[in-house]
Amino acid sequence: MDVIALVGPSGTGKSHRALLVAHEHQADAIIDDGILIKDGKIIAGHSAKHEKSKIMAVRRAIFILPGHAEEVRTALQEVKPHRILILGTSENMVHKIAKILELPPIETIVHIQDIATKAEMETAYHYRIKEGKHIIPVPTIELKPHFSGYLIDPIQSFFKKSRTKRRRLGEKSIVRPVFSYYGKLVIDDSAIKEIVSRLVGEKNFVTKVGHVKVRHVMEGDEDRGIEVSCEVVLSYGKHIPTLISQTQQKIKEAIEYMTGMVVQQVNIMVKALYVGA
Repeated sequence: MDVIALVGPSGTGKSHRALLVAHEHQADAIIDDGILIKDGKIIAGHSAKHEKSKIMAVRRAIFILPGHAEEVRTALQEVKPHRILILGTSENMVHKIAKILELPPIETIVHIQDIATKAEMETAYHYRIKEGKHIIPVPTIELKPHFSGYLIDPIQSFFKKSRTKRRRLGEKSIVRPVFSYYGKLVIDDSAIKEIVSRLVGEKNFVTKVGHVKVRHVMEGDEDRGIEVSCEVVLSYGKHIPTLISQTQQKIKEAIEYMTGMVVQQVNIMVKALYVGA
């Protein structure tokens, strides 16, 4: 197992460039602020970016909190990465992390100032300090289970406004970098409609699924999520408020799980009741 490192002061864009550096050096795993990332997925650990105090964040980042290092060491033995990229604010920090995790000595150290211009580092610092934005080098959909309740806006949804115009995907508070092994993610409104139609149509108390609509919840120019509406025909004999409430929750959970989008509201209109013979 080979070990390399990317070093630079906090807020200068290390995490933003982590995937690019890993790709160039053929590293299949990254250790960044307390988490182990392998092939674009969070494998183990807990992010220091989630800690409320700077002291706890530092302790988390260097794996000295109880059980943290053991968890990551065990995961490393299981996934067996070929080469690991460690991110840190100093050479001393990355060497300490390598020692605590019982990794081989670091072979190569890349400094952020060697791969980023002064202007780029200043921009990254502005986003970190002024706007509170952080980057974790994994897709946002992968982040959601690990930062439940922490992301301000896990994914800003975008659907086609017309056949040719689409909104770009964006994240807030914690964002993924521009460079990604996953490439561009495009989710069309027809995919959301299909999820709703299939999920609702599978219910034994639903006789028919009617029109499904998807609407953006906008705040200025920013997309804050989606509202979903659908029409149904129900079988007679069940308590309608209970069925509707349960179905609304299932729709919200399914869309957010499958797409990572924020579902602000689910509206279900009962158009009719079907009475069997």
